Amino acid sequence: MKSLLFALFVVVSTATWGQPAVEQAVMNVEKQRFEAQVKKDYAALETLLSDDLVYVHSNGNTDSKVSYIQSIKDGKSQYDEIKSEEMKVRIYGKTAIINGICVVKMPTNPNLRLRYTDVYVKQKGQWQLVAWQSFKML
Repeated sequence: MKSLLFALFVVVSTATWGQPAVEQAVMNVEKQRFEAQVKKDYAALETLLSDDLVYVHSNGNTDSKVSYIQSIKDGKSQYDEIKSEEMKVRIYGKTAIINGICVVKMPTNPNLRLRYTDVYVKQKGQWQLVAWQSFKML
């Protein structure tokens, strides 16, 4: 009986204590992506963005992975800084959903505040962004 209780304790403890570590890992990937967008780190973006990405901008325009990276290369999407104000991560197996608020500084809009939802999926051994949707906050 003691060994059964101990086994149950280990399973419950791992599930409870392991969750924040996964959430933190996803938050770190999100921060890396924001940084890669600002620094125009195309190699990092190739790794962090899923091949089937659907990126819905706050103005309603939609990009794929290829068109989004190209928009950064062409200067259509320029980021001077992206700061996270709020980030809540929920994990569902190999899927992570983030609800957050960020402030984006761009040449065309120096103080764009966005509420967003994005979805990461763990594939190829890493978390990759598969969907982003945001809207402007007033």
